[in-house]
Amino acid sequence: MTTRRTNPKVDAVIVGFGWAGSLMAAELSRANMNVVAIDRGPWRDTFPDTPLTADPDELRWKTRRELLAPPHDTTLTMRNTLDQTAVPQRDFGISELGGGVGGQGFQWAGMAWRFNPWDFRVRSETIERYGMARAEDGELQLQDWGITYAELEPDYDRWEQIAGVAGQAGNLRGKLTSRGNPFEGPRSREYPTPKLKTLRMMEIFNKATSEMGLHPFTIPCANVSQAYVNPLGVTMAPCTYCGFCPSYGCGNYSKASPQTCVFPALLNNNPNFRLITNACVTRVNKAADGKSVTGVTYIDQNGSEVLQPADIICLTAFQMENVRLMLLSGIGKPYDPLTSEGVVGRNFSFQTVSGADLWFEEDHINPFIGAGGLGSQIDDYNSDNFDHSSLDFIGGAGILTLSRDGTPIANANKLPPGTPRWGSGFKRAYSNYYQNYGVLFNQGTSMPIKRGYLDLDPTYKDPFGLPLLRLTYDYARNDRAMATFTMNRAIQIGKRMGASQFSAFNFAEKPFTTAIGASNHTIGGAVMGADPTSSAVNSYLQSWDCHNVFVVGASAFPNNGGYNPTGTVGALALRAARAICGNYARKPGALQKG
Repeated sequence: MTTRRTNPKVDAVIVGFGWAGSLMAAELSRANMNVVAIDRGPWRDTFPDTPLTADPDELRWKTRRELLAPPHDTTLTMRNTLDQTAVPQRDFGISELGGGVGGQGFQWAGMAWRFNPWDFRVRSETIERYGMARAEDGELQLQDWGITYAELEPDYDRWEQIAGVAGQAGNLRGKLTSRGNPFEGPRSREYPTPKLKTLRMMEIFNKATSEMGLHPFTIPCANVSQAYVNPLGVTMAPCTYCGFCPSYGCGNYSKASPQTCVFPALLNNNPNFRLITNACVTRVNKAADGKSVTGVTYIDQNGSEVLQPADIICLTAFQMENVRLMLLSGIGKPYDPLTSEGVVGRNFSFQTVSGADLWFEEDHINPFIGAGGLGSQIDDYNSDNFDHSSLDFIGGAGILTLSRDGTPIANANKLPPGTPRWGSGFKRAYSNYYQNYGVLFNQGTSMPIKRGYLDLDPTYKDPFGLPLLRLTYDYARNDRAMATFTMNRAIQIGKRMGASQFSAFNFAEKPFTTAIGASNHTIGGAVMGADPTSSAVNSYLQSWDCHNVFVVGASAFPNNGGYNPTGTVGALALRAARAICGNYARKPGALQKG
């Protein structure tokens, strides 16, 4: 490592340049703040990286995962229980981090959810409906977010407008519309673009669940359904249903991403903004009084150590990296799983997944037509939308079917149990069932446990000599029971849909592992709340310990909902930016909710 140098001081530093980082950079620079963003990856954009001529390359993007950060850059150690020794996990598994600017937002699927109002008050709601014993069962560590759905709704709305989300409201200003999701929280206005088309697998699912008295609706999707100009002045083109979304860019500029929706406005002749790529932030530098910070230290692409002074530091990296930087920098008290004291590393949670693979006879599912987040879902068994009084768990799952991923290499593994893996039997099955495969995917809530947490590994270090992050976690008893319950509901739905064969799955029936990618939705570790003894950041994602540090991302979620986290990450980023621009910049100090 060569001699350090110091850059000129700026108003704000953004660490990590994905959805959260780009949104905050856009808002802060628009408020005439001088902003520097630092990202570990290289520059990446739709052109020249994934134009229409290169985007639909399954081998390159889906199989070889060339858009993702390599595992040696994302290694953590993992164990299930405190008495085990954590060992490094050097495979993609759950760690599907973006390999360049834009982060995972460049190649995400595009499901654009809002969390249910219940998710923000899970502890209070559970106590009110089922009693204290259900909230404090000896294993769970439930806590409220310090913010309600209603308070976050304006920021959800702005994020959806920036992303051009396609959907149909089910609850418009408190009135059910009978068209969208009847269980969603009230929306102040309709989605910015109409819902996407209903494809064959969705038709079968909608018919079966409606006949069962359930309430199917089209999943809100960040693929615009018609030409659209967002509030930042950026133009998007209508989705062509090519199906190449998860693990891919979007050469058609239809899928929302930081590159498509934010970069053009942020980077176009903006003297207030500078982006530093191929640079790894190693710590946030605390002031002598320990109550504020003075900037960050990073290693540039030449191996030089650089100081970047700033008045405000926004940690907007991947959830795991946000927590690791706080621990490496000594910001906030580390969590102790034996006493439940401390806040940094607390309340790691995942996504509890179960469901069923389905195969039909003599149908025409046409899986090659679709979009990343396109599908139908029922929320009848999600959150607390059904009575849990006689059940041994809280929470639930959205049960959905998808119209995407007709990729021929990956679908060669999606054949009925017992199908030969080679020869004429394999060819016959693939010829028949490629066309007629579908899935019911239960994307479930995940409740934090007292002994599920993140800390610094005492043994293993990264190439810079810094401790790796250590994950200690296994599924809660609560979540295992929920996954089994919703898996059985999926089997019932699959039979009603007329599937000739099905194979149920439940990822929570075995010990948790980072090696199997049931999901890449990792949550918590720097959670938000109203109480500094149980949360690392307040409702504006401002550190309780260092007032000029804001920690933005899924690291702030005290628990996981039965939805993808991206929409909530985007909304929280916009809320934090609004608080910085409207209040903190004028009067630095602890922000008070009001």
